[in-house]
Amino acid sequence: MSDLPTYEFVTTAMSTTISLQLVGELHDAPSRAADALGWFDLVERSCSRFEQSSELMRLSDTRNVFTPVSPLLFEVLRVAHSVADASDGAFDPAVGARVHALGFNRPWRGGAAIALARHDTDATWRDITLDEAACAVRLERPLQLDLGAIAKGFAIDLAARALAAVAHCAINAGGDLLYRGRNAKGEPWRTAIVHPRDERARLATMTSEAAEFAVCTSGDYVRRTARGHHLVDPRQREATSASHSQSVTVVAPQAAIADGLATAAFVLGPDAGAALLQAQGVDGCIVGADGAVHMVRGWGCTEWSIGHE
Repeated sequence: MSDLPTYEFVTTAMSTTISLQLVGELHDAPSRAADALGWFDLVERSCSRFEQSSELMRLSDTRNVFTPVSPLLFEVLRVAHSVADASDGAFDPAVGARVHALGFNRPWRGGAAIALARHDTDATWRDITLDEAACAVRLERPLQLDLGAIAKGFAIDLAARALAAVAHCAINAGGDLLYRGRNAKGEPWRTAIVHPRDERARLATMTSEAAEFAVCTSGDYVRRTARGHHLVDPRQREATSASHSQSVTVVAPQAAIADGLATAAFVLGPDAGAALLQAQGVDGCIVGADGAVHMVRGWGCTEWSIGHE
């Protein structure tokens, strides 16, 4: 049996490379891809912490007043608030000022540094009030919102929705992935997980029989400054990089959930992180600070092969 036709499209958005693979006979593949890729620009314009004119930055300048926001931004904040609540603050969209203090004050791939007004470093997700009926948000104290740990996953989910009529596809946004159906050979999609201490080696490979699933990884090895890596422990008042993990990979039905839970589990560390993933019904691979690998089967749809194959 010959391979099915595959259409590939690549662009840059959200400070990373975005690629699509559409599998099967599709006469309108370019237009479908354009619709899907367009969501990354829309999410970035709404949710970026690095554009003073973004909707997120304008919202961060408000205080003690309900501010109407777009349905897109409201939904990202709603999901972020839910992950923060489930993880008791290990994931927190109010962590922007502390991330900024660690030196992450400009886009990852270059650009001007952003100016940040004085914000309350005691602020947490509990200081963000959502009014779903009015699609409005109230910040109870001065804080800088940061949706970097969930916005990319949310954009992947929106792109997947735009490709709803495509039976087989893969979306890769800087290593965060969503798969649907099968690859061009008719086989399950197969993903290699990078070893957090040797980018040339595989920590593991995984496959899934789920009809659609996302794979997102949080690690301490990609973005660093002299003060630490970008995965801040929001539970600490001072700007402090989380230190209990090297990397966490989460497999879940949606990328936004996988993205947020990977960050939360990274902050929590192997024991509490595994308990969180199990409770949320997702699969995961947690590498502790000591290099030990911990597997979690909360969803139970993933097959893992551990090792440098």
